Amino acid sequence: MDIIGILSNKIETAVQSLFGVSDQAVLQPTRKEFEGDYTYVFFGLVKSLRKSPPEIGNAIGTYLLDNNDIFESYNVVQGFLNLKIKNTVWVEVLNDLLKTNTGSEIERLSQSVLVEYSSPNTNKPLHLGHLRNNFLGYSVSKILDAAGYDVTKACLVNDRGIHICKSMVAYKHFGNSETPESAGIKGDHLVGKYYVEFDKAYKSQIQELIASGSTEDEAKKAAPIMVEAQEMLLKWEQNDPEIIDLWKKLNTWVYDGFEKTYKKIGVDFDKTYYESDTYLLGKDLVEDGLNRGIFYKKEDNSVWIDLTDEGLDNKLVLRGDGTSVYITQDLGTTDLKFQDFHSEKSIWVVGNEQDYHFKVLFAIMKKLERAYAEGCYHLSYGMVDLPSGKMKSREGTVVDADELVDEMIATAKAMSAEKGKIEDLESEESAELFRMLALGALKYYLLKVEPKKRMLFNPEESIDFQGNTGPFIQYTHARIKSILRKAEVADNQIFTLDGVHILNPEELELVFLIKDYDTVIKNAAADYSPALLANYTYELAKTFNGFYTQHSVMNEENANIKYLRLGLIKKVAETIKHAMGLLGIDVPERM
Repeated sequence: MDIIGILSNKIETAVQSLFGVSDQAVLQPTRKEFEGDYTYVFFGLVKSLRKSPPEIGNAIGTYLLDNNDIFESYNVVQGFLNLKIKNTVWVEVLNDLLKTNTGSEIERLSQSVLVEYSSPNTNKPLHLGHLRNNFLGYSVSKILDAAGYDVTKACLVNDRGIHICKSMVAYKHFGNSETPESAGIKGDHLVGKYYVEFDKAYKSQIQELIASGSTEDEAKKAAPIMVEAQEMLLKWEQNDPEIIDLWKKLNTWVYDGFEKTYKKIGVDFDKTYYESDTYLLGKDLVEDGLNRGIFYKKEDNSVWIDLTDEGLDNKLVLRGDGTSVYITQDLGTTDLKFQDFHSEKSIWVVGNEQDYHFKVLFAIMKKLERAYAEGCYHLSYGMVDLPSGKMKSREGTVVDADELVDEMIATAKAMSAEKGKIEDLESEESAELFRMLALGALKYYLLKVEPKKRMLFNPEESIDFQGNTGPFIQYTHARIKSILRKAEVADNQIFTLDGVHILNPEELELVFLIKDYDTVIKNAAADYSPALLANYTYELAKTFNGFYTQHSVMNEENANIKYLRLGLIKKVAETIKHAMGLLGIDVPERM
């Protein structure tokens, strides 16, 4: 039952009948300090009809009560008409909810969306910042799919460039033929170790050169290990066999390490692109832009575009020697992705330090009149800080993703034992539970904050079983499933409410939340914000716990009330499971 649609229609009919004017009735939940379920804001009518708010509000409220059987009462507060719906209507709403599969009522759309996320560099393992990116991209993909879009999940791996050569040079000097097998560590960790070793050697050489009389800028340019890395990049671009073999060897190790991490954290991709395959793309677009007068050449043959009319500046798109810059290859890669998938919308999940880059990229694509330009969106997110401060990969001060997940699992195990939150489970089942709680804590904590906000990650706070956390919601789901098992309610059992039922305020609050679930999904999809869904799910779990502290289910003596409550909490559990699934989080059946 589309209760909001029904109410809006009845209000619009009342306004037309009373005043002979049309007004689109926009409803919002009534604020808790006032009596009512929904509020109709009619300030626009006050201005157009030149009548006082009480006169208009009371006229509409009286009309609705006299001509409909769904309204129980109303009250007017200035330009707000607060409407209370009859209990019987809410029972009917609940009955409809119990008959439908959660999330199944949203229609499929004829729009396709490509979501690109992760985009790791092959010179280091994934870290905490990557986790926010991956969880955000994966969840947005799931939410868009649930909202009816045809979604493709893509990843662009940054597997070439000076940063990759730094790891390669360090391995060449200090590696002693070490392998992931001989070192006993994952390949991405091994390569990341040599990225840190490069930085140590580079800083040491800089200090030596400064001590010999060089300025700091001169030392940074002349440091032998940096010069070697730059020479290696040139050799790579010239397809030098020895350099290519080393590059392939290290990257193969990293890809294997990435795949293990992706599997551990529960994310995947439909298509993976590699920068080594795409970095030469985009030159044809620049040539086309030159011919059409969109770009211009300088005396040194470099190609530029004037974006001052977009509030930006003049941007280099091709060097004088004909080599690409980063924006060139991004133009080409974007074109390639459109050729592959023809997506109406393209979303890049990239940190906010790249805000300027994407403004330039999108502005250029619009000037080139690419068919997909209007559908491009940069899902910019804030960095993740730690209580100890900002992370730096080259100094080895990042929080490694694999180590963090392992630590979270250990913490989940310790806190579960301390708080007595688990039943007698087999060791394999308990290990899976601790993994589920750890990832649930980590993902929920990183997703409950609006993407654009910079955030502080606190591991201990994230895994608490109380408050706005993943484990609190997971425990709530397990608690409901325990009640349903005791009542011998099957997963596929459909509840049908017959006869007269009166919902108490706590039950009404649960129905009110559940019936809004599809709208929350649509809003989260429209805003590309898992945070909307995360905080809705917490509110639902919190409301259930408030209900359960006041009302028994299994000990309820009235069979009709017990039946209704079993159906209601089953729907709560289904909604929690579905919502958490869209966040990429599993929920346990038992704890």
